[in-house]
Amino acid sequence: MRIAVWIISALLALMFLVAGGLKIVGSAADLEAMGEGIPTVLFRIAGIAEVLGALGLILPAATRILPWLTPIAASGLVLTMIGAAIANLATGAYSVVPQTVLIGALAAFVAWTRFGTHAIAPRPQNAPPVT
Repeated sequence: MRIAVWIISALLALMFLVAGGLKIVGSAADLEAMGEGIPTVLFRIAGIAEVLGALGLILPAATRILPWLTPIAASGLVLTMIGAAIANLATGAYSVVPQTVLIGALAAFVAWTRFGTHAIAPRPQNAPPVT
C-alpha cells in the first residue's frame, strides 16, 4: 500500500505541476479563452495553489522534514478540485467533471492515507554531540 500511495502522489504531483505551471505562465488570452468568463486572476491563483500543492505532496514526505504538511497539501488539492468542478459546471464543461472528481478523489486518498496508517514519520533529531 505504501508503494501505491507514493505512485499516486508522484503522478498527482506531476499532473498538478504541469497544469499549475501552465496556468501561471500562460498568456492572458489563452486563459480567457479557456475560462469562458472566469477572471484570469482566478486561473493564476489556482495555478499557484496547484504548484504549491504538488510540491507539498512530495517534498515533505520524501525529506521527512515536516511530513505532516503532505496530507495538508493533499487536502488543499481536494479543495482545489472541488473549486475546479464547480467552475467546470458553471461554464458548462460537463465532460471534464468526471476527470476533476477522479483527481480530487485520488488526492483525498493520499490525504487519508498520509493522515492515517501510512503517515510518514519525521526525520529523527540528531543526538546532542558527545563531549
